[in-house]
Amino acid sequence: MASIVTGNREFFKGIGQVSYEGPQSDNPLAFRWYEPERVVADKTMKQHFKFACAYWHTFNGNGSDPFGAATHIFPWDEKRDAEGRAADKMDAAFEFMTKMQLPYYCFHDVDLIDFTDNVAENEKRLKIMVDYARQKQDTSGIRLLWGTANLFSHRRYMNGAATNPDFSVLTHAAAQVKAAIDATIELGGENYVFWGGREGYMSLLNTNMKREQEHLARFLHMAKDYARKQGFTGTFFIEPKPCEPTKHQYDYDAATVVDFLRNYDLTGDFKLNLEVNHATLAGHTFQHELQVAADNGLLGSIDANRGDMQNGWDTDQFPNNLNELTEIMLIILEAGGLQGGGVNFDAKIRRNSTDPADLFYAHIGAMDLFARALIAADRILNESEFLKIRSERYASFDSGKGAEFEAGRLTLEDLRDLAAQNGEPQAISGRQEYLENLINRFV
Repeated sequence: MASIVTGNREFFKGIGQVSYEGPQSDNPLAFRWYEPERVVADKTMKQHFKFACAYWHTFNGNGSDPFGAATHIFPWDEKRDAEGRAADKMDAAFEFMTKMQLPYYCFHDVDLIDFTDNVAENEKRLKIMVDYARQKQDTSGIRLLWGTANLFSHRRYMNGAATNPDFSVLTHAAAQVKAAIDATIELGGENYVFWGGREGYMSLLNTNMKREQEHLARFLHMAKDYARKQGFTGTFFIEPKPCEPTKHQYDYDAATVVDFLRNYDLTGDFKLNLEVNHATLAGHTFQHELQVAADNGLLGSIDANRGDMQNGWDTDQFPNNLNELTEIMLIILEAGGLQGGGVNFDAKIRRNSTDPADLFYAHIGAMDLFARALIAADRILNESEFLKIRSERYASFDSGKGAEFEAGRLTLEDLRDLAAQNGEPQAISGRQEYLENLINRFV
C-alpha cells in the first residue's frame, strides 16, 4: 500500500464556514450561542469544551441497525478499495471539522482504515493513515484529543480482549493497543482511552471474574508503561459502561472504575471519560457519574450524547436537554474543569437523517447547547444563592459538635448522649423545588 495521494474534492458543497451570528440569527448553519473566544469563568469557550468530533459515528456510521441495512450513503463511502475510502473519509472529516470550527477529533484505530486479520499489515495500513492525518492536522490546526483501539468489534473479541480466557486473543489486543498508542503519540494526541466494550462476562458459569480483572489491570499497567517509555505524557482514560454488549462489564459505572483504579494502583495515570448514555444504562444520572469522578479527583473527559427513555439501549443521540446540561456544567465548573480531556460528540445522526447537512445541524445544536449551559451555570454560581443554600444545609457540621464529629473527636457514645440531650431534631426542608426553579430562571 503506497502513501496517500488525494485531490481537492469538496464533500460538503454549498456549506461554508459555520460562524457565530448571535441568538437572533435564523441561519440554521450558524452558531447562536457558541463563541469560541468568548471568556466565561476565566476561560474561553474553546478552552472550556475542547469540542471533538467522534470519527467513528460521524464518518463511519452508516445508519444501519439490528433490523436494517445502511441508510447513510455518503460521498466518502463510494470507493471500493480500502485506501481510497480511507483517504476520502479523512478529507471529508477535516473539511467538516474545519467548517464546524471543531478544534479536536477522536478515533479508534479501525476508524481510520479497514483492518485485516494480519498484525503487520494492519500496522502498515495504520501508519500510512497516521502520516496522512498528520499532514491534515498541520494544515488545519485541528488536534487529536485522544486515540484508542477497537477491541470489541472483531470476532476474536467475542469473549473479551484483555479479559479473554484465551491468551492468544489477549496478545492480539496488545498488538492493537501498541499500534494505537504509537499512532496517538505520532499525532500529538493529548490522551488515550480504554473502553472495555467486551471486558466483562455473559455468564458466571464459565467465568473466573477475579482472574479476568487481574489480567485487565496487568494489561493496563503494561500499556501505560509502554506509552510512558515512548514519551507519552498525556492522561489515560477509562470509559465506564454497565452492559450491552456484555451482560455485565467490569467498568460498570464511575464508582466501580474508581474502585478498580485504586485497587490496582492506577490512579496516578488514569482518569475517567464519562458518557451520558452509559450513565443512563447504569441507572444513574450523568450528573451523578460526574460528581463521583469529581469527588475523587478523576474527572478527565466526557462523551456527550443522550439516550432514549423508551429504548433500553445505547442510542447515542445528540444532546438537546438544556436543563440537564446546565446541571452538568455546574459540576464541571465547581470541579475546576475537565482534567486533560474535552467534550467528544460520541453521537450519531438518526437512521432517517440522510443528508450530509444533517451532520452540521446535529453538531451546531449540541455546541450551542453546551455554550448556553456554560453561560447559565456561570451565572448561577455567581449571581444566585445556589451555593449558599447548599452550604447552609450542612451548616450544623461547620462548628460545635458537628465540627468535632467531622474531625474525628467524638465517639459513638458521645453521639448517643447528644441525641438524648437535644431531643427530636426539627425538620429542615431540602428546598428541591426551589432549586429546580432557580435553575429554570437562568436557562
